[in-house]
Amino acid sequence: MTHSATICLLLAASYLLGSLPFGLWIAKKWAGVDIRTVGSGNIGSTNVGRICGPKAGAFVFTLDVLKGLLPPLAAVALHLDSRWQILVGLLAIIGHNYSMFLGFKGGKGIATSLGALIGIAPKYVLIATVPFMLTFLTLGFVSLSSVICAVLLPIAMPLLYPGDRYRLAFSIVACVMALYKHRANIHRLMGGREPKVHFPWDKKPVVQPNETEGL
Repeated sequence: MTHSATICLLLAASYLLGSLPFGLWIAKKWAGVDIRTVGSGNIGSTNVGRICGPKAGAFVFTLDVLKGLLPPLAAVALHLDSRWQILVGLLAIIGHNYSMFLGFKGGKGIATSLGALIGIAPKYVLIATVPFMLTFLTLGFVSLSSVICAVLLPIAMPLLYPGDRYRLAFSIVACVMALYKHRANIHRLMGGREPKVHFPWDKKPVVQPNETEGL
């Protein structure tokens, strides 16, 4: 197989892998529900965990992270340079957000973006974990935590990887996609209507029918 053919095959496979709607499939297998019709309607791990339980949610989260991580690792294994490692990670996120299996609809891409970032920008993941967890644990909004990390991404990338225009381009595209996917959440946050995630230690956890989260 030629070098160009290898790259084309990996690009297509990265989008295809990202498109796999694990949240939809696992919710159907786990609880016999179409996750798009319950809770927030999102196929991400937070909604699956809320509807099907924490084990199912953790399973979906792990698989969605792997969707973003495996393409950059494959590019490294094939000895492709960083631009291809970055592009295949981005294609996995696009696949999750605009899945060919769901009529080019999908999730919000945060878990898959995390996987891609572990593969191509691990220094950012280490730094972003702090604001994400602080925001999430103190305020209880996955969406707000996700938006903050998305906004920080193009700011931090030039500082962590100076002169790397490919990682900078990735950060800008990933940020714009995340903000676009969270536009309804942002509107509710500004209006004080965004529902929180209820922790196990909450006195009266309540599942609200229209909750929308970030993963």
